[in-house]
Amino acid sequence: MRFASIGSGSRGNGTLVEVGDTLVLLDCGFPIVQVEQRMARLGMTPADLSAIVVTHEHGDHIKGVGPLARRYNLPVWMTPGTARHQRLGKLPELNLFNSHEAFAIDALELIPYPVPHDAMEPAQCVFSDGARRFGLLTDVGCWTPHIEQQLS
Repeated sequence: MRFASIGSGSRGNGTLVEVGDTLVLLDCGFPIVQVEQRMARLGMTPADLSAIVVTHEHGDHIKGVGPLARRYNLPVWMTPGTARHQRLGKLPELNLFNSHEAFAIDALELIPYPVPHDAMEPAQCVFSDGARRFGLLTDVGCWTPHIEQQLS
């Protein structure tokens, strides 16, 4: 399992997680050109992506999701609450997940968990390849015992 942040901050967020041939982008708050440039520095291209997963609907996490998904015909995963956001436009494929149930994107298992944040239905994820786990936590209002349990 490999991971890399392509950016984190109020101007945009994005994290790549890779297992074998599966490459997922968690959040995409950057314009397409920036995503392409940031991925190129890692020897990757958005055409390598298996999917985009969205944690919540704030612009710094979602601004580039629709355009990137449409240009590269990528499936997008998010909670039903996040999907109510209107700025995404038509997506090639929208998949909804429950923030209390694990799901898989090809070789990568995602274990989402809800977090307190000022968004419709925010969720963060623990990623697993069956042998290793990578927990990610961004934009959380406060630390909770549930978050600690998910990341331990």
